[in-house]
Amino acid sequence: MQARIRVVVAKPGLDGHDRGAKVVARALRDAGMEVVYTGLHQTPEQIVETAIQEDADAIGLSVLSGAHMTLFRRVIALLAERDAADIVVFGGGIIPADDIAELEKLGVARIFTPGATTAAIIEWVRANVSSPVA
Repeated sequence: MQARIRVVVAKPGLDGHDRGAKVVARALRDAGMEVVYTGLHQTPEQIVETAIQEDADAIGLSVLSGAHMTLFRRVIALLAERDAADIVVFGGGIIPADDIAELEKLGVARIFTPGATTAAIIEWVRANVSSPVA
């Protein structure tokens, strides 16, 4: 029997707008996933620590501040340092198309831009994030 997918949804940095992150967190939860929402103003260190403590299968980052390259890069690096690179990182927010390819090279599995539906996010997570056998 497959365990439920565990996702940490986080708002890194100083961005104070979390409506989208809360909508995604609730949609994932309503789709049967276990979701931990970290709240606003989290450091990459706090996010990675939470993901490891919660035995997360994925981290979903929401960035609207323009600091996405720095924040995603740091989360990916910290996961590698903590031997937790198997945790899938995806995200969304105001991210220019030119930066998406660079983020994918860094190891971000998927970026959802404004207009992405919660159904598309749920479908992608189900197809690309695996949970351990219970």
